[in-house]
Amino acid sequence: MLFLYYFCGAFVARRASATILFRADNTANYFNSNGMQCENLIRHFSDSPQVVTALVVSNREDAYALVRAERLGVPSVVVKKAQLNDPDYLLPLLSEYDIHFIVLAGFLPLIPSYLIERFPRRIVNLHPALLPKFGGKGMWGHHVHEAVKAAGEKETGMTVHYVSEVCDGGEIIAQFAVPLSPDDTVDDIAAKEHELEMQHFPKVVEKLLTEAELK
Repeated sequence: MLFLYYFCGAFVARRASATILFRADNTANYFNSNGMQCENLIRHFSDSPQVVTALVVSNREDAYALVRAERLGVPSVVVKKAQLNDPDYLLPLLSEYDIHFIVLAGFLPLIPSYLIERFPRRIVNLHPALLPKFGGKGMWGHHVHEAVKAAGEKETGMTVHYVSEVCDGGEIIAQFAVPLSPDDTVDDIAAKEHELEMQHFPKVVEKLLTEAELK
């Protein structure tokens, strides 16, 4: 059985379980989008015989993802930046929930090297653009969609990739694209990309978790 574990800004999973991590942000649209993705993932696996959501973790006490998790009966915990960077704190927490796989969804801080070393090719992230375009430092949330608009792109999309020590630089797992119109506003672009996330991200996560379970 796979268990889900959420970190406000990301999603972490174990072999028989998974974890989701979500970031609380001051940008309302970005914050709400991540909260919706958190609920989307929890609901996607709610009836699964193989995947159980074990924990939601936030870096902020006021993250709405925690409210969504509580409404869906999922435990949660707040992990501050210092705790994220402390292996003596975080590794026992992940061990307590038997976490073997980590999925990020909107988590902005760089993942500490010790986690990448402990979970090789078992940490994945979601990016709101077609990497390698519009990736790297500062490219998150609405900033990405603004850059897509400014560049006059004819399409945008989402990318699921493995996490490495380079921001948005890990191996690409899956990408999904949607055409854009010159008349699309930045909000239109964000909405189109978000629709792709809601439709495809849980399915990609499920495939990865199932493959991890079989190994």
